[in-house]
Amino acid sequence: PFAYRNATKAKALDLLRGLLPAATTSNVGMFASGQAYEGLLLRLKAANKPATEMKIVMPSLGMTAGFLMFLYEPMRIPWSWALAAFLAGAVVFSVPLIATSKFEVRGQHIYLRRSRAFVWILFGLLIARLVLRSYIEQYVTMQQTGSLFFIVAFGMLLPWRAAMYMRFRKLKKRMK
Repeated sequence: PFAYRNATKAKALDLLRGLLPAATTSNVGMFASGQAYEGLLLRLKAANKPATEMKIVMPSLGMTAGFLMFLYEPMRIPWSWALAAFLAGAVVFSVPLIATSKFEVRGQHIYLRRSRAFVWILFGLLIARLVLRSYIEQYVTMQQTGSLFFIVAFGMLLPWRAAMYMRFRKLKKRMK
């Protein structure tokens, strides 16, 4: 009974850890949530400035540095899992972002119109991670779970940003 109670308590605390306030010192998972909040705020703030090719491409390029984690053996996952995670991100999360991300011309500049879907998709990613984490970690290690969710996020970001880049270039060409 004692071991069961402690194991149940530990699992409950693990599940609730992601819901702690951002100022609470916690584990790496909370740090990542802090980065997600920061990214969201920066993106919302940047929507008031003209879009540029660099602003569209840089998040994808910056995120590629995260693939260095796979040099550390415990982070590695089978290729089939990586492909499935990438496709899940590309289909489930990227398609709505592509459909709702629109550019508009104001004067001589191109602006990205704020997408309400962006906030909801980030929220959906957070909820999916919290819900699926305990299930997935029954079958894979915590490090591999992090790898899977990283690839889901990259699968969301890459097609979305590629579509935005193509639309931006097309609109810019039409303006000339």
